[in-house]
Amino acid sequence: MTASSELTAIFDTSKGEIRVKLFADQAPVTVASFVNLAQRGYYKGLDFHRVIEDFMVQGGCPQGSGMGGPGYKFENECSEELKHDKPGV
Repeated sequence: MTASSELTAIFDTSKGEIRVKLFADQAPVTVASFVNLAQRGYYKGLDFHRVIEDFMVQGGCPQGSGMGGPGYKFENECSEELKHDKPGV
């Protein structure tokens, strides 16, 4: 994976496919962590623990509560360049 390559995560759900573009240039540690966990099967079989219709979903918690994780933390990589300001973003 290089910082300039475009990465897309594909989630296969019971409601269909969800495609998510990963921004390695703006969030390199976050993307590397997600890709590593996905390749190791960490997310396999996990549910979305929080679903708000017509708004958002959250998942990735092995406890199913939103309080669990992979056992490590890292700095938040929020970027002014990336906005969640419309549906599908």
